Amino acid sequence: MGSLWWVSRLPAVLTTLLSTMALLVVMWVPGLSVLVVTTFITHEPLAATGLKRLGIRRYYLWAWLLPILLTLLSAVLTWLLGAGKLDLSFPLIRQSLDQALAQAPEAARAQLPPVPVIAAIQVAFALFLAPLINVFFALGEELGWRGYLLPKLLPLGQGPALLLSGAIWGVWHAPVIVMGHNYPGHPVLGPFLMIGFCLLMGVILGWLWLASGSVWAPALAHGTLNALGGLSLLVLTDMDFAIGGPVSSLIGWIGIAACIGWLVLTRRLPIGD
Repeated sequence: MGSLWWVSRLPAVLTTLLSTMALLVVMWVPGLSVLVVTTFITHEPLAATGLKRLGIRRYYLWAWLLPILLTLLSAVLTWLLGAGKLDLSFPLIRQSLDQALAQAPEAARAQLPPVPVIAAIQVAFALFLAPLINVFFALGEELGWRGYLLPKLLPLGQGPALLLSGAIWGVWHAPVIVMGHNYPGHPVLGPFLMIGFCLLMGVILGWLWLASGSVWAPALAHGTLNALGGLSLLVLTDMDFAIGGPVSSLIGWIGIAACIGWLVLTRRLPIGD
């Protein structure tokens, strides 16, 4: 019977898998809406969204590096400001292993690599492989918000268009935020925090679209950001996600605001000025 210990884990695994798949499908709702509208209603060329071109290649490096820098900065500031406790023993991995292997035979436990090795593998996956996988799901959102909506709002000016498209992006997240995603324990405050985060992050993603000329660049940044979302949990504990930890937290906003300030000061934003 000991060899069948994994059977008891199936319900939890299936629940997590199904919820993840549902969220990935939902991410494509904006993109599918754009495809339907442009094909059957407005008959606009889909090329206008930047979907059919890669644009200026150097912005893909920015699209990958900026989420990494923002994630690191948010984690460091969370620790320095006392919003989370540093624990280099990787408590989340240890806790997850204890739960998953609660009924596992000793032979199964002995075959696992050391916890630091597991952590290194997880970090490497999040940095290099997960962004490439996530980009195809993030493309669903980016096609809607940056590829289609942002150009429609540009007559208002780049600044207002970037902020308004980001705010609408944030409002769209409200149902899943109320369900406990991103800001668990904050069903009322959470949606407003998400709007603020999307408003700020939307400026960076919108800049990538405007500068590169392709929706694939913000999709890579979006996918990288999602891939790195839980990395702070590897070494930080006792956090309120509304305050610190992930980039979407209030402390995470500091780095995003600094990045926007750098874009403005270096005259990278607005584009064409």
